[in-house]
Amino acid sequence: MSRSRVVVALCFFISAAVVSFSQAAEQHLMQPRVPADKLAEARALTSPLPGSADARAKGKVLYEGKATCMSCHGESGAGDGPLAASLNPSPRNFHHHGFWRQRTEGEVFWAVKYGIPGTAMIGFEGQLTDEDIWTIIQYEHSFSDGHGHHGGMGPRHDSGRAGPPGCCAGQGPNR
Repeated sequence: MSRSRVVVALCFFISAAVVSFSQAAEQHLMQPRVPADKLAEARALTSPLPGSADARAKGKVLYEGKATCMSCHGESGAGDGPLAASLNPSPRNFHHHGFWRQRTEGEVFWAVKYGIPGTAMIGFEGQLTDEDIWTIIQYEHSFSDGHGHHGGMGPRHDSGRAGPPGCCAGQGPNR
């Protein structure tokens, strides 16, 4: 085989691997991380707090301090905190449009409160109040860059509650 054919074949295989990895990461993004027996309960949860700049400011203080979110998720919520490189799967990237479109605010609340099995995401029950968690979620939503529906927490149903048939967490940089 000529050198140019080898290069073309190598490029083809590398491209196929990149596409396959991207599709796998997106597939993981779509899979629920809240245990199946808790998913309906989690999806039914809604924030008791009205959206406000004050709540986001309080959430930022918690995100960067007491809750230690910044250590893994990074200052800007891109999943690139100081500990991120050592974690598998990598921490959630709150900028990824699929994060906000594929889960309810209740699923996000559940993940923060109870943790995500199979990941380094620990639960903060006992360390954070429910109000603390809801304010952190409001702050994390500020990373969405306008992605998502109705404030970013999945499509609304007639009940007024956010509730897509989506997921809570995925894997890789798109989580």
